[in-house]
Amino acid sequence: MTETNQLQVDLASHSIQGLKEANEDAVGFFIPQEDKDKNNRQLESKGIVLAVADGVSSAEAGKEASHTAITRFIDDYYQTPDTWSVKHSGQKILSSINLTLFKRSHEFTNEEKGYLTTFTALVLKSRICHFFHAGDSRAFLLRQGEFKQLTRDHVASIGSGRTFLARAMGMDNSIQIDYGSFTLEKDDILLVTSDGIHDFIDAEQIKNIMAEQTSCQERIEKLVKTAFDNGSDDNISGSLCQINQLPNESLNDYNSKLTRLPFPPPLDEGVILDGYKVLKELFASSRSQLYLVEDTETGEHMVMKTPSINFLEDTGYIDRFIQEEWIGKRIQSEHVVRIIAQNRPRTCLYYLMEYVHGVSLDKWMAAHHFPKPKLAIKIVEQIADGLSAFHKMETIHQDLKPANILILDSENENNDSGEIQVKIVDFGSVFVAGLAEVFIPLEHEGVLGTATYSDPQYLLGKNTGVQGDLYALATITYELFCGKLPYGEKIEECQTAFEYDHLRYIKASEANPVIPMWFDRTLQRGVAFDLEQRYDNIEEFLHDLKHPNPNYLRDDPKVKKHKSQVLFWQLLSGFWILMLALVIALFANG
Repeated sequence: MTETNQLQVDLASHSIQGLKEANEDAVGFFIPQEDKDKNNRQLESKGIVLAVADGVSSAEAGKEASHTAITRFIDDYYQTPDTWSVKHSGQKILSSINLTLFKRSHEFTNEEKGYLTTFTALVLKSRICHFFHAGDSRAFLLRQGEFKQLTRDHVASIGSGRTFLARAMGMDNSIQIDYGSFTLEKDDILLVTSDGIHDFIDAEQIKNIMAEQTSCQERIEKLVKTAFDNGSDDNISGSLCQINQLPNESLNDYNSKLTRLPFPPPLDEGVILDGYKVLKELFASSRSQLYLVEDTETGEHMVMKTPSINFLEDTGYIDRFIQEEWIGKRIQSEHVVRIIAQNRPRTCLYYLMEYVHGVSLDKWMAAHHFPKPKLAIKIVEQIADGLSAFHKMETIHQDLKPANILILDSENENNDSGEIQVKIVDFGSVFVAGLAEVFIPLEHEGVLGTATYSDPQYLLGKNTGVQGDLYALATITYELFCGKLPYGEKIEECQTAFEYDHLRYIKASEANPVIPMWFDRTLQRGVAFDLEQRYDNIEEFLHDLKHPNPNYLRDDPKVKKHKSQVLFWQLLSGFWILMLALVIALFANG
């Protein structure tokens, strides 16, 4: 690798069978090769992997297990979405590999035989080292003369100095993988070994060999040979890596990348840009513009989003604008607006979205005060489905609000069912776990969410993840059913924790007397400021919206309701109360 602002390493591995009849160890590493012409940026988005697996010698298939673990981990890791964090990717993959090995192990009649292996891997992404570990293989770090073991052996003592392996891949149908991470420094030296090395070379000798001024290949081969000479009676394997350079772009370098395309000028009707004819302006603000455009080749209508000239010198803004398109392409849901891949070169900074002919939810609510509960629930479910698509990619929207939700017209060409349909738009405030791990020399100052709907914890500087999006969803749900906000209009003025503490939840039944207590309490828990009181996930919140939680079934006698207004709620509540009674009766008779 020759580029000056990328992660650069010297990396080598070596494995021998030693005195054993077969080599049941496996070693592997992968360094992505950058190819800008093919848009291959895996070194930046996924990083470098090195790993060692030690097949359990008492198992009949230790060799197959170790090779399966190494091969699949490396292959599958580079297939995971860019938006997934390293931790999430690694744990997902290793859980899958473990289950595969466990199932194969149970093909043997003797439970002590099977596909068992230790596993230790390092993933070097940007300026962070992530490690995954199960078993008694080990990972070490040598930094400025200080030698440290990163992993702990998963072994148990049975007395007289004897131990046995307490954790390994394929040992059970689920596995707890040790995970950790730390910030890399230039000249760090990393080592991963099987017990054929570290059980036969003391720590001081390992440290001295790691520190030698030779190539990584020479050092790892010397470690293997030293272990053999010291009487190692096991397979002997290891991988050694030295950090030669870390990503450290200057702000000017990064800025020149982002601004290599100029801002487009204001686009008047009839102007053609890169083969897209402007039909009309749909929206304009101080931050961006949206235009309805037509592809002059295909006649397809789509929306072009352009950055505002007000931010021409704002590198953080440009960074986020570019991220919007990248994020949108990775979210696949019928309830999230689709980003359109372009087939022609761009001469300006913009991106394209599908054209959704509809109205924003805030305008729709203004025209549909107190919609039918069944219809309102359907809207909430579709918003939740769109949010789930974000969350599956470890992506948090962070600025969910009615203005960022479109209600499609029943006559819309994209609406085949003829029923109400919802789409979430705008990716400007999205948080991406995988992207957050990549070093970027920029600071995004200020809160991008909207005070009315964003989680107060987020506005006060804490990233609350899925619970933050859930707060926004619950607030929108409250507004759909009540026509107002759960804490009133004063929430828009709050800037400190002290000011939020003075707000009080307004019972939904006070705004809409047909709402039963169990539904009101579900909403109250969804918008709770205290994260321990708030729902942990959207699925549980939706369940309690549609199925009365027994803990919330005590009604408030002070609230007067008219029979003609509460038919929907009576039917729903009555059905689930009856089901609860039947279940209790069955248990009593059992």
